[in-house]
This record gives sequence, structure tokens and C-alpha cells, in this order.
Amino acid sequence: MITRIGLVGAGFIGGRHLDSLTAQDGVAVVGIADPQVERARRLADRAGARAYAGWEELLDGEELDALYVCVPPHRHGAVEEAAIDRGLPLFVEKPLSADLATAERLAMRIERTGLLTAVGYHWRYLDTLEQARDLLAGTPARLLRAAWLDKAPRVDWWARQEQSGGQTVEQATHLFDVARVLVGEPTGGSAVGSRSPDGPGDIHDVSTATLRFASGAVGTFSVSCLLPRSYRIGVELVAPGLGLWLTEHELVVSDRDGERTVHRRVDPIEAEDRAFVAAVRGEGDDVRAPYAEALRTHRLVTAVAAAAGGNGVVDVPAPAVAR
Repeated sequence: MITRIGLVGAGFIGGRHLDSLTAQDGVAVVGIADPQVERARRLADRAGARAYAGWEELLDGEELDALYVCVPPHRHGAVEEAAIDRGLPLFVEKPLSADLATAERLAMRIERTGLLTAVGYHWRYLDTLEQARDLLAGTPARLLRAAWLDKAPRVDWWARQEQSGGQTVEQATHLFDVARVLVGEPTGGSAVGSRSPDGPGDIHDVSTATLRFASGAVGTFSVSCLLPRSYRIGVELVAPGLGLWLTEHELVVSDRDGERTVHRRVDPIEAEDRAFVAAVRGEGDDVRAPYAEALRTHRLVTAVAAAAGGNGVVDVPAPAVAR
């Protein structure tokens, strides 16, 4: 049996998922939608799929078993609503939206319908993340230092606050998600941000947040998009007798035996796609970031971004009440 998948969004991450999905046996990406229809056609040609100018045409034109939504943050909402109406399993790329209200509304509908969902927090599928968690199980982290020091992506919407939510929401959300996995839930903190006169768009091009965790640990998160290339992206953790530095590609362990580097052996995007497809087929249960879980991270990063642009106080919001 072939699992038929539709893809909305033909940008970089859409292409990554396309390659990952088409490498799986019994999976076909049958339709790709993007308002830049030539871009959709280029991806569609790689998969033997049909190209569509809009997701409405894709949903009407194909019989699908699941839908991937890989759109800019401000484009989330209507496409997920339509998929929920159809009972169509959803894979949604992070962030869930540029704001919090859209994600909360979708989460309530998903919860009421019991729809199968997954969100693209692919760092959760790093085998090195699992090793870090095992090492911390016996000696919990007391200090976390995370950094996303990088260049600004060359897409118009990214540097516009209303469209991307800013760098913390759009990029560094991975760091906050990893912090939740390895350290636990934050209880609050503070944040500050600034924009250079010659910085990109109207987003903060530098920001820093400090968080307290329920475990008693503390952490800092430094974010910037002013550099000419990727410079430092990862999470550093300090525990009694143990130091860890985790990136998307490796884990550096410093303990009483010395220092060693462990390189990842698993492509995390391939792993998350295989887990989602298996769940769609009813053959597996390894979706590590369903929508409700991803929403907890989205609440955190939107609270941090709001604090950095406001009074500086990070109040982690309570879940919205389903009606």
C-alpha cells in the first residue's frame, strides 16, 4: 500500500522533507503547493508529483493520507484548519505560527478531534540528544547556556516581526525545545532585546534571555542574526562532574575520564519523517513532538520574545482552556 502525502511549501525545509519522504519505501509525495508555482514545479519534478499554486487546489485535487505544512510562520492557520476539517494527519514545521493565538486555536481543535499530528522539532530525534539525556539522568543539569549566533536567512518575511515572530520564535525555538527535554519546564525569567540601526527588518538582531527551571537549574539563551555565516549554534550544560556541548551534528562530553566527541549517526529529519509515516500507517508510536507538546515550546518562545520587546519579564503562560 502506498502512503500518499501532500506538501504545502516548496522552500528549503519542504525540499528536505521531500527528499526524506521519497527515500522511504511505499511513500509517494503526490502533490506540492506553493504560491511560487515554478518553485513548486521544480520540487514536483523531483518526486513525480503534481504542482499546485495553492493548498486549496492540492487538497481538492489529490487523495491524501497525510499533509506536510512547511510554510512561513504567518501563513499557518487556514491550511491546518482545512486539514483538520478533513481529518487529515498533519506534519507541521516549526514554529507553529508567528503569534500564540493561532497556535492555541489550532491546538484546541486538534485536541477535540484527536487528529494525529507531528511538529518539526527534529533535534528531538538526534541520537546524541538521547545520549545527553542518559548522561544527565544520574546527575541533572544545574546550568544551561544556549546560543544561536547566525546570519539572517535571505527571505523577505524572516526579518519582519509580524511575519516571522523574530529570531527567537523562528530559529532559536529549537534551543528552548532542547532545554525543555534536557532540563525540564521553566517557571519564568527575564529577557532583553535590541535592534541595530542597520540590522535586518524590524526584528531584534540581538537578544538574551535568562530562565529559571522547576528543577532549580538556571539557563541563558543568546540569539543574534548579525553574522556573515553560522558561528555558534548549540546548547551547553553543566552538571556535577559533567559538561556537555550539544549541536545538531555532535555531542562533546567532558567528565572525569576526559573529553570526547560523539558524532551523530542518525539524520534527525529522516528519523522524524519515518516516525510520522509509521504513525500514519498505524505501524509505530514514536512521534516525539505532537502539536500539544510543541505548543508548550511555542508558548515559551513567544513569551520570551514578548518580554524582550516589552517589560523584560518572562511569564510562561498557562494553557488555554478548551471550549
